[in-house]
Amino acid sequence: MALPLIQSQSPPPPISLHVAVIMDGNGRWARARGLPRVAGHRAGSEAVRRTVEAAADPTSGIGWLTLYAFSSDNWRRPAHEVEALLSLFGEYLRGETQRCVANGIRLGVIGRRDRLGAALREEITAAESVTRAGSGLRLRLAIDYSSRDSILRASRRLAAVRDALTRERLGRELAGDSEAPDVDLLVRTGGERRLSDFLLWESAYAELVFMDAMWPDFTAADLQAALTEFRARDRRFGGLAAEGIQA
Repeated sequence: MALPLIQSQSPPPPISLHVAVIMDGNGRWARARGLPRVAGHRAGSEAVRRTVEAAADPTSGIGWLTLYAFSSDNWRRPAHEVEALLSLFGEYLRGETQRCVANGIRLGVIGRRDRLGAALREEITAAESVTRAGSGLRLRLAIDYSSRDSILRASRRLAAVRDALTRERLGRELAGDSEAPDVDLLVRTGGERRLSDFLLWESAYAELVFMDAMWPDFTAADLQAALTEFRARDRRFGGLAAEGIQA
């Protein structure tokens, strides 16, 4: 698979960044074209493919990519739309798992699974198992995900440690088996400017980039633009700027 290159005037950065994306705007994209919302979600799945290909390019500097595919609040959408979304997830897993294997991408899913159908749960487990040996991009799909619920469940599981509980321990519990690092860059498409209960703990010091492009229109060039903006920022993590400028 030919991957689009992200141009850089400096040597390729080491693979390390954790980029998270709130893929917003599918419904509005479809409505603007007189199409049903489901058509927007299907077009959005093509944007997922483009974005994963671009992120998997070693020159991107991205080691982790987490995509917000289906929030726990999305269950409140019309039943036919929910059914279509879950069906698309299954299609993506069936169609992309071997592509992930061929490109060294390790795929994982975060979020609840008990409310998903048995067939989709089996497809998730199979995709995670088949791609487990991947040593390149770590791709995570957030399905039936709520950050607040995730923090609550982790806190309940760790209640017994009490005073021994640390930020690091809670962070590992939230990451689960993936051991994902904190988010470096969080991108939201669709013009909205909110986090929508996505990776709240992990994004404490993430740089936020909001883009007007609807998700189905998102391209490798848009990802490059977000990365360029990220690298131009002075990340202070609560401290002072590198050149001594007052925060």
